[in-house]
Amino acid sequence: MSGQRNSWKDLAIGAVSQKDSTEFLTGDWKTFMPVCDFEKCVNCLTCVIFCPEGAICWESDVKRVVFNLDFCKGCGICANECPLKIISMKIPDKEE
Repeated sequence: MSGQRNSWKDLAIGAVSQKDSTEFLTGDWKTFMPVCDFEKCVNCLTCVIFCPEGAICWESDVKRVVFNLDFCKGCGICANECPLKIISMKIPDKEE
């Protein structure tokens, strides 16, 4: 073996990676990204609980949730489950 590590993009369709996704960025293929109106957020953490990728977490230093778009797949579960409906799914600009 060459010792070079493959990314998830090098895997065949239907392949299973033996590494967890924290070792490489997995959110670069999303169509939609979450946008939160933090002015209205009450920090209920429902989005954190329901995110299947763990891409949303509570940051105590900024006292709010933070979306890690490097791992977000754009599924929209956070927007769907938000009790205040302050998370919307947007198509990112090309520059983002």
